[in-house]
Amino acid sequence: MSSTTVAPAAPPTSPPRPVPRTPWGRVVAVALGVAAVVGVLVLAFSWPAVTAEPKDLPVAVASPEQAVAGLGATLDEAQPGALDLVPVADRDAAVAAVESRDVYGAIVLGETPEVLTASAASTVTSQLLTAAAGQLQDGLAQQALASGADASAAPTVAVTDVVPLSADDPRGAGLTAAMFPLLLGGMIGGIAISLLVVGAVRRVLAVSVYAAAGGVVLVAVLQSWFGALQGDWWTNAGAAALALAAVAAPITGFVALLGRAGIALGAVTMMLVANPISGATMPPEFLPWHWGAIGQWFPPGAGATLLRDLSYFPAADAGRAWLALGLWAGAGVVMSLVGHLRTAGGLEPDAEAARDEALERAAQLAEPAPQG
Repeated sequence: MSSTTVAPAAPPTSPPRPVPRTPWGRVVAVALGVAAVVGVLVLAFSWPAVTAEPKDLPVAVASPEQAVAGLGATLDEAQPGALDLVPVADRDAAVAAVESRDVYGAIVLGETPEVLTASAASTVTSQLLTAAAGQLQDGLAQQALASGADASAAPTVAVTDVVPLSADDPRGAGLTAAMFPLLLGGMIGGIAISLLVVGAVRRVLAVSVYAAAGGVVLVAVLQSWFGALQGDWWTNAGAAALALAAVAAPITGFVALLGRAGIALGAVTMMLVANPISGATMPPEFLPWHWGAIGQWFPPGAGATLLRDLSYFPAADAGRAWLALGLWAGAGVVMSLVGHLRTAGGLEPDAEAARDEALERAAQLAEPAPQG
């Protein structure tokens, strides 16, 4: 007599629970919060352009002392407070001051008046000084008429671009556009490394390798291909790499200290705070108050200034830009190590890394041993 085994009946399945709807209050709060973010973005990106105006732009003047005051008054009539006239001995001293980026240009008075510009420093200031040359020409013509001579007898004011832009980038569009990839690339690198790499030393190494490779790629495109950068190729690559690290490393450091919220803090700091006051698209003197000077101590401003100096102004003192970028990159490394020391009690890994590595070791132990 055979016995039949009856399979136990499957437990009844309960119907899936409906997903709870978002409360109406939260819906309105999210919508208003997103609208506020849009407002902040618009304000951050439009504020520099809307409020920008030249103020106390340093311009050298090679002229007899008694003529400087009259020249300043003439230029102030057209645009009050735009220029800060810096007396120099002669034309050679004026050229040296332009090449060292102590001034944006120069005015040389005498028998052969001349206005010196530097389009590589800023196309905006170059246009401003070219307009000043026209005002100076009008003033000389009026002086000729006042003395009873014909206006055509007045000397012609020459305009000389002593530090021109590259022939491959005559309007400076490539040099200006090069600054945004440094910022965006650094942010993408910092965020990606924070999300994909676990462990303090591992993240520091990843930032270092990424910055070095990114600097080479960026200069290969901007200098070797487009010709927007000039000067020593490897020095430019090192500067670009340090600029990338100065943006990426603080983001990984913020993440080590604050967790995933550090990504938002890093992005806001670099994009909404540092970028608008960087002076990358206009001279820092165009920004209100002291924001332009402050922006030079953030990675976007320091990186833009450093690459411009290395490309066109080798005589300029770029020490402050190197220092600012080095401080941000070093601070990012220190924050990464301190954050992991605080959360895990050791250099690596942090609490999250410890869990991931424990799972990895367990998976390796679960694998069958290879047959000999």
